[in-house]
Amino acid sequence: MASEDVKTSESAVSKIVNLAGEAKLASEGVKAPTYAVQSVVKSLIAGGVAGGVSRTAVAPLERLKILLQVQNPHSIKYSGTIQGLKYIWRTEGFRGMFKGNGTNCARIIPNSAVKFFSYEEASKGILWLYRKQTGNEDAQLTPLLRLGAGACAGIIAMSATYPMDMVRGRLTVQTDKSPRQYRGIFHALSTVLKEEGPRALYKGWLPSVIGVVPYVGLNFAVYESLKDWLIKSKPYGLDEDPQLSVTTKLACGAAAGTVGQTVAYPLDVIRRRMQMVGWKDAASVVTGDGKTKAPIEYAGMVDAFRKTVRHEGLGALYKGLVPNSVKVVPSIAIAFVTYELAKDILQVEFRISD
Repeated sequence: MASEDVKTSESAVSKIVNLAGEAKLASEGVKAPTYAVQSVVKSLIAGGVAGGVSRTAVAPLERLKILLQVQNPHSIKYSGTIQGLKYIWRTEGFRGMFKGNGTNCARIIPNSAVKFFSYEEASKGILWLYRKQTGNEDAQLTPLLRLGAGACAGIIAMSATYPMDMVRGRLTVQTDKSPRQYRGIFHALSTVLKEEGPRALYKGWLPSVIGVVPYVGLNFAVYESLKDWLIKSKPYGLDEDPQLSVTTKLACGAAAGTVGQTVAYPLDVIRRRMQMVGWKDAASVVTGDGKTKAPIEYAGMVDAFRKTVRHEGLGALYKGLVPNSVKVVPSIAIAFVTYELAKDILQVEFRISD
């Protein structure tokens, strides 16, 4: 009897211990999602802030780049960066320099938020698979793996916000003399949907996705690889501090932006031109005076490449490259540094390169 009582008491104690353990796990399970949600929200906010700040800082150059990309070769109004900016200032004033920036920020803020967050999540997933495949728990991301993670992030972010990018392009190229005026983002979206159908919102999506793979992929890969190399090798007399200075991070971001945009730029030109297809007032909007009514028609991405090169030469694929380079270098640099500073301020627990 005594032995049975002992067994019964041991069983009871065991049950109590198990229940306590389950209760602890349950409580931890309840807290974990809250922690994760807060971290995700903070990360998204940091990415959105980075996108808004960086894009507004270079808005005049962004508008000039698009105007150079789509202007009619027989009616040249913008012949260079300085001349183009002066012309916009003279004809449209201060507001003209930032035309389309509201739409641009409405697109770039969620795009940037999704892009940075997707990169971090993709990096974690790729690193986990890489460690599992190699059997090395201390393995780190290589530049090629970072390129893959950046490409995934770029595709996700571009696809999620592409309709906004499409209408932003049209809002940016219209001028005060254009016969058709979109009054804003939602008016442009509703007008395109009504007159051209839902598929029109994704015109130019394929070259955009193809272009975003090297562009965003190289941005992240070059930025992180440069940072990693500078931290480990300490060249040029850098301090032993594991945290790089803001100036050094800006330089890394500038290098990343230069490499990425140079490789992907021809696809960006084709994307803009394809976005004009189906817009009956596109020709007059591009020239700005309504005199040229030549139809703009492309059967697809390859056809757009072929016609652009045949009629305007290879140089047409790099129209607007100079203002775009002047824009991209500070824009990417500001975006990366603002993102990391915002995460520091918001006390986000995980960040790029961790």
